[in-house]
Amino acid sequence: MKKTLLLAATLLGITASASLADAILFTVSSTPYDNQMARIRPVLTASSRTSSNGVSLNTVNQWMGSLRSIPYGYTVMWKTPAEAQSGAPADCKAKAVALYEKMQTNGATNVRLVIGKRTSTSRQTHAWLAWDTENVSYVLDPTFNWTACTAGQVGKRNYQPLYAYAGKKKFRAASTLIAQN
Repeated sequence: MKKTLLLAATLLGITASASLADAILFTVSSTPYDNQMARIRPVLTASSRTSSNGVSLNTVNQWMGSLRSIPYGYTVMWKTPAEAQSGAPADCKAKAVALYEKMQTNGATNVRLVIGKRTSTSRQTHAWLAWDTENVSYVLDPTFNWTACTAGQVGKRNYQPLYAYAGKKKFRAASTLIAQN
């Protein structure tokens, strides 16, 4: 009973939204990645251009293909979108941030930069985007995928979020399986 009341109070007190892999995103004031992300914070918090037509899936797939073709190269520091597209190798963080900027600049809404586990057995974290449209939720991972995948296509054991960023908002993910215990 005590656990149930605590869970209910937590859920009522914190803004939550559905996400991939049966996770709930809770708004938080900080994440363990905040200091690392100082270089790209202006990209995350830039105003989105409003577009009456939004962004087409075909256009997003073209951007993903372009970013996917950049050779992979890990860096500790988060690269800016300009650095990611400079011709030098780029890692998942750089490619995801570059795609985030393209999405925001061109009027996409409901886009989040996600840090999490690509698979349930991954030892390292990975970065990708989650994009919720009116009808479908997409995983946008220009490091491994040439095109957008629906949440159903990637499966429940893949793309498990830990933290997410959308504009000035920061989120921590909690599995609904954990929340139900």
